[in-house]
Amino acid sequence: MMVINMTIERYNELVDLLIKANYEYHVMDNAMTLSDEEYDNYIRELYEIEDSHPEWKRKDSPTNQVGGEVLDKFDKITHKIPMMSLQDVFNEDEIVDFDQHIRDAGLDPIYVCELKIDGLSVSLRYENGILVSGATRGNGIEGENITNNVKTIKEVPLKLNKPIDIEVRGEIYMSHDTLDKLNEERTMNGEPILKNCRNAAAGSIKQLDSKVAAHRNLEVWIYHLPNPEDYGIKTHHEALKFMSDLGFRVNPNNKIVKNIDEVMAYIEEKKNARESLPYDIDGVVIKLDDLQGHEVMGNTIRFPKWAVAYKFPAKIVQTKLKDIIFTVGRTGQVTPNAVLEPVMVMGSLISRATLHNEEYCLTKDIRVGDTVRIIKAGDVIPRVDSVVMEARTGLEEPFKMTDVCPICGSKLVKKDASYYCKNDDCSKKEMEKLIHFASREAMYIEGLGEGVVEDFYNLGYLKTYVDIYRLSDYIEELKLIEGYGHKSISKLMESIENSKHNSLERLLFGINIRYVGFKTAKILAIRFKSIDNLMQASFEELNSIRDVGDVIAQSVVDYFHDESNLSIINELKSFEVNMTYLGNDALSDTYFSNKTFVLTGGLSDFTRDEAKDRIEELGGNVSGSVSKKTNVVIAGEDPGSKYDKAVELGIEIWDEDKFKEMLDKQ
Repeated sequence: MMVINMTIERYNELVDLLIKANYEYHVMDNAMTLSDEEYDNYIRELYEIEDSHPEWKRKDSPTNQVGGEVLDKFDKITHKIPMMSLQDVFNEDEIVDFDQHIRDAGLDPIYVCELKIDGLSVSLRYENGILVSGATRGNGIEGENITNNVKTIKEVPLKLNKPIDIEVRGEIYMSHDTLDKLNEERTMNGEPILKNCRNAAAGSIKQLDSKVAAHRNLEVWIYHLPNPEDYGIKTHHEALKFMSDLGFRVNPNNKIVKNIDEVMAYIEEKKNARESLPYDIDGVVIKLDDLQGHEVMGNTIRFPKWAVAYKFPAKIVQTKLKDIIFTVGRTGQVTPNAVLEPVMVMGSLISRATLHNEEYCLTKDIRVGDTVRIIKAGDVIPRVDSVVMEARTGLEEPFKMTDVCPICGSKLVKKDASYYCKNDDCSKKEMEKLIHFASREAMYIEGLGEGVVEDFYNLGYLKTYVDIYRLSDYIEELKLIEGYGHKSISKLMESIENSKHNSLERLLFGINIRYVGFKTAKILAIRFKSIDNLMQASFEELNSIRDVGDVIAQSVVDYFHDESNLSIINELKSFEVNMTYLGNDALSDTYFSNKTFVLTGGLSDFTRDEAKDRIEELGGNVSGSVSKKTNVVIAGEDPGSKYDKAVELGIEIWDEDKFKEMLDKQ
C-alpha cells in the first residue's frame, strides 16, 4: 500500500510536477519527464490528498481536467472584445484583391499564413495566470460559458508560465484518431456514430456533463491575441511566440511570407499535405503581420480587413471505375453506384460513390473501366463528377440500367427518372424501411441503426415494424450474438420502450406512407388527432387540407385501404404504441407558423435537416436565401453572407440558444 505524505508542501509539489508533465506532453509534444506508470501513481496520490484536504485544492490542479459538475444549461459570457469571423476567399484573384486593398492603404505588407483548423472557436481568459473562463464565439458579442468543459482539454493550461491577466482565442477540434476510437466504442454500445470531427468537437464541448466532454479527448490550437498592444507586441508572429512562451499550444505550421506568390505557394503546399494531417483543415488564414497595419485597415461589422480565410475547393481526385452495382432503398428505388479503385479523398478512403440515376449516367456517358473524377465537399456523399475522356481506351463498357431488382429479381417499374422494386417481400427494401422507422426523425430508437437492423434481419429477429417490439422476447439470445452485450441490448430495449410514447406524427412518418414527410405527418396528426380518425378520412377530406393535395391524399387513402398495413397498425396497437397526437392543437398556435426562416452557419445540437424539420413541424417555412420576406435568420457558428444581409435588412437574428429557447416554448 502506498504511504501518502499528507502535507500541503507535498500537495503543491505534485500539482507543479504534473502541470509540467502535461505541458511537455500535450503542448510541447515532447516525451514526458515521467513514465506513464509514474504519472498514474502521482495523479492517484493527488486525488487522495485532495479527498482528505479539499480546502487545499488549487484551481490549476490537473484533477480539474477529468470533468466535474453537471450543468442544467450554459450561462452567457459577453466578450470584452468582439469575436469576429474572417471573410472567405476562394481563388488567387480574390487574394490579390485583398493584397491590393492593403497596398492602397499605403502599407507594404508582410503576411503570416496559418492553417485554418476545422473546429469550434473558443475564447480563454486568465487572471493572475489562472484560467477563469472559456466561451464559445456565439454571435460574436456573446457566447456560451463552457469553462468546465474547456478545463478538461489537456492542451488548455489551467495555470500559465507567468502570473498574467490575458485573453487568447483558438480553435477546439477533434483528431481523426480520437473520432475513430469514439465511433468504435459507440458502435459496440449500440450508439449512433459521430459523423465527422468538426460536428463531434462542437457537440462534445456543448455537453452539460463535463465528464462526457473529458472522455471525448478534445484538443486545441491557440492562434489569436485580441489586445497585443497591452503587452508591447508589434507583430502577429511575435504574438504567436508570446502565447507559446506562456504555455499555450500554438500550431507550428505558420509561416511569414513576403508576397502573394509566397502566399499561393504556402496554400498549395498545405492543400497537398492536408490528408496527412491528424486533424481536419478547410483552408489557410492569411493575416497582415504588422499590428499597426491592423489599426490602419480596421474592421467591418463582422470581418477584420487585415485578414482573410482562403477556403480549399471541393477535393477532386481521379480513379478507376471498376464496376457499377445497384442498391435498393426503403421506397424500393434502385440506384446505380460506382465501385472504385480505392482512393483517398479528404482523409477518407473512398471505394464507392453514387451515380444517382440512369439519366445521370447516360448524360455523362459513364462506363465501367473509365477513369473518373471523384468529388467530395465537406460532408457531401462522394460522387462521380465526370469522366476523363482522354484516358479512354475503347474497351470500356457502356452503362446499362438493370431492369430487375438486384435483391429479389423482381421486374422494376419506371416512374419519372427512377426505377422501383414493387415486391413487398424484397429483403433490402424491408431493411431500409426498418432503418427509417427507427431513425431520429421517426420513432428515434437509438441503437437500431443500419448494421444492427441488418444483423437482426438476417438472423430472423426482424421482418416488420412490429418485430421491433417483440425483441424483448429474445433478450438473452441477442446478448449471445457476437458484438452485442448486456449493456448495448439493455440500452436498445429501453429506447424501444420509450418509442411507444412518441406523438402520432413520428409514427406516421415512420411507417412509410408514400409522399408523407415529417411536415405532412405533423399536419395530418394535428388535423385528425388519432390514427383511427385518419384511417376513416376520405380523399376529399384529405385533399382539402392545405399543403396536402391530391397526390398525398390518394397515397394516404391507398395506404389505409391495404389490409397488410392495417394489420401492422393493429399489431402496433397491441404493443401499446401511442396512436394519438400529443402536441399543440394547431400549427397556428406556434410562433413559427407561417413565418419564413433562413439557416446560416454551423449549429452544434442540430444538423441543418434536423433544424429545418423542427421549424416545419411547427408550421414555419425554411428558405435558402435572405429577403425582405424573411422573418428570422438563425445564425450558428461562422455565419456567412446571409447574416450580413439580415443585418442590412434589419431582420431578426437568433443564435442557437434563442432557437432552442423558442422551440421549448412551443
